[in-house]
Amino acid sequence: MIELWIPITVFAAFMQNLRSALQKHLKGRLSTGGASYVRFFYACPFALVYLAAVHGIGGYPLPAANALFLLYCLLGGLSQIAFTFLLIYLFSFRNFAVGTTYSKTEIIQVALLGLILLGDTISMIGVFAIALGMAGILALSVAANQAVTWKALAAGLFERTTMIGLLCGAFLGASVVFFRGAALSLGDGAVIMRAAFALAVSLVLQTVIMGGYLLLRERGQMTAILRHWKPSLGVGVAAFLASVGWFTAFTLQNAAYVRAVGQIELVFTFIVSVVWFKEHTTRLELCGVALILAAILLLILAR
Repeated sequence: MIELWIPITVFAAFMQNLRSALQKHLKGRLSTGGASYVRFFYACPFALVYLAAVHGIGGYPLPAANALFLLYCLLGGLSQIAFTFLLIYLFSFRNFAVGTTYSKTEIIQVALLGLILLGDTISMIGVFAIALGMAGILALSVAANQAVTWKALAAGLFERTTMIGLLCGAFLGASVVFFRGAALSLGDGAVIMRAAFALAVSLVLQTVIMGGYLLLRERGQMTAILRHWKPSLGVGVAAFLASVGWFTAFTLQNAAYVRAVGQIELVFTFIVSVVWFKEHTTRLELCGVALILAAILLLILAR
């Protein structure tokens, strides 16, 4: 029988893919920082309502926030924001494509950080599945961008963009592990409540921190975010639903396994490009998709 965290992860990946697609429509209306912020600003009220519903309607008691929980939420929120800004900085380099590809190594960094910070171990089958999925991600990256070749990946291993890309992956991986740590630090309460509470607190912190940054550095963006509330609201709803899925899955299972299955998001993107946009596919792209699906199937069968 398929464990609950697997369909929840697939749902989260689908909603994240939808959120990314909706965010593209904000390009030109908002700055990069503003477009990034709407995922927090418009998702936050829904997260608070969701927490109230889980407590009031579901009847689950609110957990007692402890210092470790708050620290994990803060570090997770800051790591996710740092990832966003580093990725934006990476795009300013002419040869950003190689660095961006290396940023996708976050799944490996999640496994390492999860082991160091939370003691999460991975089976040999899990290690093989993660490696298989990573090969699929690299294959899709090489196929999708002419600037990315196997030779370029090897030659650019010690370049500045590569280091920034790896740092991007580290911050993204750290945010995942910290958010899982936040939920686990709440004890043995109901999974749905621990996930909802960690999500709400993390989003409030991110909304305040990044909102303060925009008010100080990009004042006009807050007005623009409110003015373009209709498309931004769609992004917020998709971001909220994706986050509910991710936080619940992270509470249930090792973050590395969750992120490995979550790579199905790339398969969704591939399907949309083929079915919706009628884009031509290459053998390397098909190989990449097959490797990712094989990795996910291996993880499912091994559980």
